[in-house]
Amino acid sequence: MRPTPTYALALALAPSGRDWPTVKYCVSDGSQPNRNLFATLTTGVYRCGFAKSQAAYDEAVEGLFGALDRVEEILSKRRYLTGDTFTEADIRLFVTLIRFDEVYVVYFKCNVKCVREYSNIRNYMREIYQMPGVAETTNMDHIKNHYFTSHAALNAYAVVPRGPDVVADMQLEHDRARL
Repeated sequence: MRPTPTYALALALAPSGRDWPTVKYCVSDGSQPNRNLFATLTTGVYRCGFAKSQAAYDEAVEGLFGALDRVEEILSKRRYLTGDTFTEADIRLFVTLIRFDEVYVVYFKCNVKCVREYSNIRNYMREIYQMPGVAETTNMDHIKNHYFTSHAALNAYAVVPRGPDVVADMQLEHDRARL
């Protein structure tokens, strides 16, 4: 079995001495778990990109950006998705978010807003990217080449666009210690 990007990131973090608990696909806001958050985000980009009708796309993009707005709200009050502890939920979200501006905005027509426009999400991504082992497992050239050359129906000539340089942005200082 080939390791998923989430698995590779988890392996990268394990040797750093980080002990993170396993968290299911849900984020609790203290009152009611939002079980659709990850499903809406992780599959939402694909639902947008492979939509076969305007109605399907509109429904998918509305759900996707509603979920991103919810994550932005959560991260305005918490350092990580479930509180003060970095968990698998954060790894899973990071893997989707790091691809967003470079791939999903263009390739899957998720261009309502870039994640760099969400202040809390952007700083959250920077913090995770700067954790030991994460930058070394994030190969944006590979990510972009894979996506932009693997679906002829979406990109017949396999042209890989330039920019934005998300990796350079991830190296800038974050503000997550304030939480």
